[in-house]
Amino acid sequence: MKTEQETETNTPPPTNGETAAVEESRRVRPKWLVPLVAGLCALALVVAGGIGWKIWSDRRLAEAKAACATASDAARGAMNDWNTLVNGDAADLLEVKADQVKDAKTIDALKTALDVEAPEYEGCVAENAQGLDAAAVKLNEQADWYETHEKSLSKAVRAVVESKAAKRLDDAKTNLTAKLDEASKLLADSDGKVADNATRDALSNAIDAANGLKDGNDPAKIDGARKTLEDAINGVNASVQAKTDADAQAAAAAAAAAQAQAQAQSTYSGVSSYSGGAYRRTEGSTSGSNTYRGTTSGGSGPAAAAPKPNLNGAYGCTEDCYVPPNNLIQH
Repeated sequence: MKTEQETETNTPPPTNGETAAVEESRRVRPKWLVPLVAGLCALALVVAGGIGWKIWSDRRLAEAKAACATASDAARGAMNDWNTLVNGDAADLLEVKADQVKDAKTIDALKTALDVEAPEYEGCVAENAQGLDAAAVKLNEQADWYETHEKSLSKAVRAVVESKAAKRLDDAKTNLTAKLDEASKLLADSDGKVADNATRDALSNAIDAANGLKDGNDPAKIDGARKTLEDAINGVNASVQAKTDADAQAAAAAAAAAQAQAQAQSTYSGVSSYSGGAYRRTEGSTSGSNTYRGTTSGGSGPAAAAPKPNLNGAYGCTEDCYVPPNNLIQH
């Protein structure tokens, strides 16, 4: 097999006729043709380069716009999450007082998390790729700021919520324990002192239920048990008062009856012996004594006819009263 060098070496030289033809073609070609062709080639290169640059520039701008739009969406989403938390749960918890939480430091931490200056959103306002790239970088930084501070603020909000819940649970347990002590004492003291013993049974049942919940972790159920205890306590107290009132009324009725009997007996006290004739009750006398007024003339005749009986004579009459002998009462 012949090599390329051997092929070139073995190629026969052009003949005189061929040489003459080449020389003739060189003499016929215009001198301006070469520069023209070169110019046209250069122009073609310029046009092609311009078109290529335009295509690349447009593609670069489109990519920058897309990247900036993505960064803008991320920044806007993070900013919205931050603002929602700031104006929602965080704002509500700022109204919580120190005595409403178990740890007051959680409120201070919340205030610190809110005491920051948020970056101002600008968006993709540049018109070239370089400006859009710079805007995208800034927007990504803003998105990172909002995400970081949203997490720290959420943590502070959660701490206040948990501290408030812990304080509520502690208060519920403390109040229930105090109410249990009150209920147990009332149950013991009210034995035999109620108008309706069913109220004491209800109180006993409420005490048992409360003892089963006092160590729980649900403040709502613990508060419910305390409310049930309060109602049962009120029921027993009302029953005690009802019995007290009934006993007082019975005692007052007995006293009134005794007083009426004593007055009736005192009406008949102090009646003197009868020897005939009419008696005059001395006015103003409290002992019921009578004075005798004679009924005969000369002291020896028969007694005058007795006056018509006076039915009020036995109850303090002030006029002449006739007292029949068989009705005479001596004390």
